[in-house]
Amino acid sequence: DRAVAAMANELRQLVDTANAPIFGIDVHGNVNEWNDKTAEITGFTREEAFDKPLVSTFIVSSLRNSVQTVLDNALHGKETSNYELEFRTKSQEIRYL
Repeated sequence: DRAVAAMANELRQLVDTANAPIFGIDVHGNVNEWNDKTAEITGFTREEAFDKPLVSTFIVSSLRNSVQTVLDNALHGKETSNYELEFRTKSQEIRYL
């Protein structure tokens, strides 16, 4: 249906151009969402990030276990509020998202 396709395109554009980093993972922990702001902050393009394991690829090693726990909880419906992630950028800098 045209209306549904138009709405999906609008939502995609909203996520892609949001002034905040938006990223997501599938049930296996692989990146399936990576908007323009996340790419800008991390230096990794959407194409470079997609299908990569979020935790082992982008999270600093010292926080991988705790981030994995938060993500596992989220996948089981347990929310964690105000959790700041330390991402490793393409240039090996640390950025907080």
